[in-house]
Amino acid sequence: MTVFQTWAARQPDAPALIAAETGEILRFGALNQQVQATARALVSLGLAPGDGIALLMENRFELIVLGLAARQAGLYFTPISTHLAAPEVAYILKDSGARAVFVSRACAALLPEPADRQGVPCFAVDEGVAETVAGCSPWQQALARAAASGPAHLDWDQRPLGRDLLYSSGTTGRPKGVRRTLTPATERHQLEAEVQAWQKMYFFDEHSVYLSPAPLYHAAPLRFVLRTLEVGGHAVIMAKFAPEAALALMARHRVTHSQWVPTMFTRLLQLPLEVRQRYDLRALRMAVHAAAPCPVPIKQAMLDWWGDVLYEYYAGSESVGTTFITSQEWRKHPGSVGRVLSGQLHIVGDDGQELPPGEVGRIYFSGGQSFEYLNDSGKTRDAYNDKGWATYGDIGHVDAEGYLYLSDRRADLILAGGVNVYPQEIENVLNTHPAVADAAVVGVPDADFGEVPKAVVCLRPGHAPDQALADAIGRFSSERLARLKLPRTIVFAEQLPRLETGKLLRRVLKDQFKNDPDSGFRVQR
Repeated sequence: MTVFQTWAARQPDAPALIAAETGEILRFGALNQQVQATARALVSLGLAPGDGIALLMENRFELIVLGLAARQAGLYFTPISTHLAAPEVAYILKDSGARAVFVSRACAALLPEPADRQGVPCFAVDEGVAETVAGCSPWQQALARAAASGPAHLDWDQRPLGRDLLYSSGTTGRPKGVRRTLTPATERHQLEAEVQAWQKMYFFDEHSVYLSPAPLYHAAPLRFVLRTLEVGGHAVIMAKFAPEAALALMARHRVTHSQWVPTMFTRLLQLPLEVRQRYDLRALRMAVHAAAPCPVPIKQAMLDWWGDVLYEYYAGSESVGTTFITSQEWRKHPGSVGRVLSGQLHIVGDDGQELPPGEVGRIYFSGGQSFEYLNDSGKTRDAYNDKGWATYGDIGHVDAEGYLYLSDRRADLILAGGVNVYPQEIENVLNTHPAVADAAVVGVPDADFGEVPKAVVCLRPGHAPDQALADAIGRFSSERLARLKLPRTIVFAEQLPRLETGKLLRRVLKDQFKNDPDSGFRVQR
């Protein structure tokens, strides 16, 4: 039995999953029955250990059922972003080597045509969808066939434990699949080492109530939900984040753990004070956040509201290393993402040599898990240096006490007159201006300096996007930044191209302005 099955046998009537919007509850016993039936059906399709399936659906119970069943059957499973276009979905289906794709009614329009799926069987989890999607079959029929004529006995204990095969968000190029080795069959009865470390770090147990407000095709939300079930807790899953609804759910279900991204914090803080004070959040013990840098004023405001329950980490789907910081530590080291928790941390200069505290360089980890980018040995090699240390591609520095501070991704650096300029440093300043709701900075071509910073700014209500405000922001910035770091121009926009995780798609802005570098308001500094 897997650890999830053990909990299902121990507490069959305990809630496992709760749908936030409808209140539907799937209890451990019923969830396990669905998982076992699904695992048998997957095997009946001819899927063998190490094969993979893809999941194209919104946040719903079936995604979790299929993920747990894939783990049971020793398969890889790949949730696909519901914001991709059909050609991008086709690329992931081909690149991942998926041998079946499961689709919901809401996402059927994203499914590539049969020819573009290259023979990958498609199964619809909603009734009536298969009849309208070419080359798609009803999954309920496959489940019924497997129940009626499937193998009488399957020796699950001889199979490795399956795992996710997730794709990067593609912020700097095409998404990359991150594949790690399956857990051996001999270890399928116990919590995996990384789950044990996760449980110890966040104090999850069978009494935990986890609120998941983010899309489950992202690594952290998916893994947090699955791991919550594997330690006997239950998860409240939102179909889509809405700030006041999230607060209401936290109060109603006495949520003990939750996970957020900075853009969610911003939207929560924009609620009127009387709304924020309406809900009892005293059960909350841990509000975990990561995925994107959190502006210092935003995190400080959340600490003032929720208290010292914010815990931040820095990691990635590759799982080569992790840093972690508590609220109390952050108050002493504002802006830090913590000290190393797994692996050993190294800051490396352009010459490949390790740098001392205070010096900015590429962030590497040694001693962590090994991984490979699927079908891309070149990118895998690029993630490792000649010492065998691995990087997520970010840049930063550590202070004298070993606390890590992120600067940017290497690809986002602005080389202005031969000097490295870090967009995030400029954004951190812009975001403290009272008129600014959100800001992004990218490098644009310049005849004299090669590149110069350009700011794209979203305003708070009540502020006019005009030259006077651009000049005011410029003066504000000049008091806090060196001249070379000051944006030459400011473009005011309604919103920035961000993923649900809060990650900024700088490449979208770079493409937008590379041939129009002087657009917007030229800043008088």
